[in-house]
Amino acid sequence: MIRKLIKAARALSSKTQKKYNIARYKREGMKPWSVGYQEYRDMEIANEILNVNAAWRPGKNYGIGLDERIVEYPWILSKLKKDATNLLDAGSTLNYDFILDNHILVDKHLTICTYQPENYFFNLRRINYIYEDLRLLPLRDGWFDEVVCISTLEHIDMDNSLYGYQLPNAGYQSNQSTEYLNVVRELVRVLKRGGTLLITVPFGKYEQHGFFQQFDSQMIDSVVEILFEVGAVDLTFFQYVKSGWILSTREECKEESSFNPHTNKGFKNDGAAHSRAICCLELKSRL
Repeated sequence: MIRKLIKAARALSSKTQKKYNIARYKREGMKPWSVGYQEYRDMEIANEILNVNAAWRPGKNYGIGLDERIVEYPWILSKLKKDATNLLDAGSTLNYDFILDNHILVDKHLTICTYQPENYFFNLRRINYIYEDLRLLPLRDGWFDEVVCISTLEHIDMDNSLYGYQLPNAGYQSNQSTEYLNVVRELVRVLKRGGTLLITVPFGKYEQHGFFQQFDSQMIDSVVEILFEVGAVDLTFFQYVKSGWILSTREECKEESSFNPHTNKGFKNDGAAHSRAICCLELKSRL
């Protein structure tokens, strides 16, 4: 009984702190990555994905001042099946309670793969956690009905010290890496025939930011080439403008840059919190 009361008190305290942070964020001008930004963004995402469906598209003045997660999560969820499939999250971007609570995910048999253990996990939800290099997955061929990889490929072979670890033989010093293609091949390998693979990456002109590299058209085409060998591929582009996130085209996005909040590189006073364009790739594997 005492433990339950302590747990309830901590939850209430956390909820109160979140409300305070959001109020402060709004009061102080809603500057991306300032105090309260994370809580405000997560609240907006949670509200947006509540009733997301297959016809989802960003609306008017959508996601102003918010990073690409505000379009990535609803796009991903709009593409997933509604039944209890075997789902792989390659990169651990679904590992948040407000995401896992969504009706589309609650019955999934979910496996989350990332390289480094995180501070929070949800074992009581019967989620499988594995900690491995995505370039060499210890998983059987054709096991998953659905695979998602949200804003992860751009960090492969990059400087991951920001996240508290470093992969062996990282080639991030100054060169453009193609190691992300090995991840794509592995994701295709573990996907069932007839399955769905969903990938998102920052898109525009090539940029090397140390902890991530922004994909350009040539890099996107190299991914499509692998995916096309096993099924039909569809590309969707979203672009950040002053009025928020909009549905766009490759041509309109190809010269976009990213704002790096750690170095202030790419700042344009347009409210962008990170990427200014993303490419979403959907593979439908052949039966």
